[in-house]
Amino acid sequence: MAEETALADIRPGGPPEDGGKPDAAVVRDALGVGIAVGLSGFAFGVTSAGSGLSLLQTCALSLLVFTGASQFALVGALAAGGNPFTAAAGAFFLGVRNAFYGLRLSQLLALPRALRPLAAQWVIDETTAVTLAQPTRRGARIGFTVTGVTLYVLWNLTTLLGALGAKALGDTDAWGLDAAGPAVFLALLAPMLKTATERAVAALAVLLGLGLLPVLPAGVPVLAAALAAPAVLYLTGRREGGARDDERPGTGARDRAPEEDR
Repeated sequence: MAEETALADIRPGGPPEDGGKPDAAVVRDALGVGIAVGLSGFAFGVTSAGSGLSLLQTCALSLLVFTGASQFALVGALAAGGNPFTAAAGAFFLGVRNAFYGLRLSQLLALPRALRPLAAQWVIDETTAVTLAQPTRRGARIGFTVTGVTLYVLWNLTTLLGALGAKALGDTDAWGLDAAGPAVFLALLAPMLKTATERAVAALAVLLGLGLLPVLPAGVPVLAAALAAPAVLYLTGRREGGARDDERPGTGARDRAPEEDR
């Protein structure tokens, strides 16, 4: 039934008849997200240039990688004196989440095969959030496209401006721009932590990252923080499995009572 509702939405513009948002509302929401996040590319450009990357390297990261958290993780680790391979590994593992986003969006958007490689470049946190918020396929396609175009153009433009203006700003740490990327990422992530399991994973990841930061090389704490997810899921599974065992006949306290007490 849900699939039929989504498919029924593919038609020319106009007010929706199946409960979907008007196209103008979807475009407005997508532009809001794209502009708000795209402007933070300036902070990345400044931070990247301050970490020692050239203008070409900085712009290439935004053009080709285009996933803010991974980009900030890479240049942050390099700025802290981390090994380039360790920094790249941390950025890679942060970017792996986009592959899982793609599995869901490929079914929801159902784009032609020729467009999928191009659309894959825009599969990031923001486009995924806007797309999943739409109740129809038409709205999902509009939201994904508008968010992707707006964010890609602005992110790369502000990256260039930030890298060019890095010398004029001087010490980026004094301006606090190195914290802009993580702040934006946390602002996007916080509303997505809706269940107790998700909040537990986030809390444990923060504890691991901050706790290991003084004792491990730059970039490695990010990799270690990724262990929070399997650890919490394992403990949650054991707890739920134990609860199910207690509910089975013959496993409760009354059923285990000594024979003479029955």
